[in-house]
Amino acid sequence: MENPSIPIKVDPDTGIWSTNGLPMIYMPRHFFVNAHLAAESALTEEIYARQLYTAGHKSAWVWCEKESKTHQLTGIDVFHHYIRSISQRGWGQFAVVSLDESNGAADIRLMHSVFVEHCGTNGSRNLCYMYSGWFAGSLEWAGQASSQCYSLVSYEASCAGNGAEHCLFKIRPR
Repeated sequence: MENPSIPIKVDPDTGIWSTNGLPMIYMPRHFFVNAHLAAESALTEEIYARQLYTAGHKSAWVWCEKESKTHQLTGIDVFHHYIRSISQRGWGQFAVVSLDESNGAADIRLMHSVFVEHCGTNGSRNLCYMYSGWFAGSLEWAGQASSQCYSLVSYEASCAGNGAEHCLFKIRPR
């Protein structure tokens, strides 16, 4: 992968970083993953996963809305832009394996997940569930923008942190 083509502006007065008008935070990966694991431990994986799903779904929707206006993109093009963008932000390398635009069903492959890179591949569970809400939210936004009105659920079907070759997310109609 080449260096990302993400514009970063730093406000000289506040020090706030932004990309396409959205405030951003740049931090060491180990800090983020350690904070993530601490929250998971405090809340339990099940409760934390539900909270992250909801927050990720909402955040993906907001991001798609903003990026659609910024780049004059619509519908499924925004979803593909989203997948390219998150692949350039250090989360891992995401690829759309399949997508049925008639109902929003999709499979997303993830290689080099931030969680797997930090925790390793010898785990006994899926590590990358945080991304699930992102995919449902971004695809539901794309469907709504295309008059498809998808209602989707997303889950991590397999994880490289649990010994799989790569992580695989399945997004399906409810």
